[in-house]
Amino acid sequence: MKIGTNAHLSYCTNIHSGETWEEVFNNLKQYTLSVKKELSPDAPFGIGLRLSQKSASTLLEGSNLKTFKIWLERENLYVFTINGFPYGAFHNVAIKDQVHTPDWTTVERLQYTKDLMTILAELLPENMDGSVSTSPLSYKHWFKNQTSIDSTKKKACAALIQIVLQLVSIKKTTGKLLHLDLEPEPDGFLENTQEVIDFFKDYLLQEGLLELQKKLSCSHEIAKQHVLNHIQVCYDVCHFALAYETPEYVVSQLKKEGINIGKIQISAAIKSELSSTIPIKEQQTHLRQFDEPTYLHQSVVKLTDGKLLHFSDLSEGIDAMKLNKFKEIRTHFHVPIFISNFGILQSTQDDIIKALNLWKENQYSKHLEVETYTWSILPKTLQADLTKSITRELEWVHNQLLN
Repeated sequence: MKIGTNAHLSYCTNIHSGETWEEVFNNLKQYTLSVKKELSPDAPFGIGLRLSQKSASTLLEGSNLKTFKIWLERENLYVFTINGFPYGAFHNVAIKDQVHTPDWTTVERLQYTKDLMTILAELLPENMDGSVSTSPLSYKHWFKNQTSIDSTKKKACAALIQIVLQLVSIKKTTGKLLHLDLEPEPDGFLENTQEVIDFFKDYLLQEGLLELQKKLSCSHEIAKQHVLNHIQVCYDVCHFALAYETPEYVVSQLKKEGINIGKIQISAAIKSELSSTIPIKEQQTHLRQFDEPTYLHQSVVKLTDGKLLHFSDLSEGIDAMKLNKFKEIRTHFHVPIFISNFGILQSTQDDIIKALNLWKENQYSKHLEVETYTWSILPKTLQADLTKSITRELEWVHNQLLN
């Protein structure tokens, strides 16, 4: 739904299971229409669409895209952003680090993203920019030395410039501005603010910019503007909370470098802090409720001296809580954003509130998307009717923006 003069708030449909286009379309009919009825019965309602590679390919076949566009118009819906991070199955299978497969060194990832951009260019209403969020290039633990890391970043940069060329062409022919939003994540090649800045400075605005100048026969400044217009950042609040970086820091540092935030993904992580009243063992027991086999739950332990210890999954982080200098643990498990405490555990909801308060002062992104995709794997006591849960999250965000 529209907020302010030119910003949009919705939820990401990766909440719903289903990888085929038929399943995606049915979910929109079953859930998204119900959410719209609750929150925006008489006004247009935007969709944060998630398409797997399989569903994107199907949507581009025959008259499927035209049929979908007609349905959107009839139901007073519109698509302004697409989640292009998970390529394949995202529910009901053990995904873990395979969520990064294929990475940005592959033809498959490049073609999938081009397909998403083609779809978005057709669906996006006039006078609105569109975003596709994507993976943080690749996964750090797959690489053993700096040479292979540098090579991967170079290949990823070359692929991203291919996307820029596509989006420059789309802007020229349709007048629509589309951008690909890199989504930093724990253990991704891009994990925190400085790594994002370094990738822009050392790759996109170096070799990438030169390649763009060559392909478009344009000046250095025009090529730089194309890169910064069409490659932006997806600010997932949960992910940056795991880096222990405040919203003020993230937004100010990216702005300082001229890097745009194309989309804010509103999400909260689970955390647990050292307590004088609650034993570590009890905290560990409660955290184990969230140690499940489907997704990666990267965990970061902060010690009393400020040092951060990174663990690829929650079980390892729980074990590290026994360290003498333990102060706090945060884990990548998206929990309902309207809840700040889960028994003796807490969430990083405060980071969301700070990010939204900052947005009220300076609308640093036009796209806001709630992304709690874990409803089906939450502890049973936290599971509730899905439509009501989605509605409640969006209402909570809207109320934060109004206060």
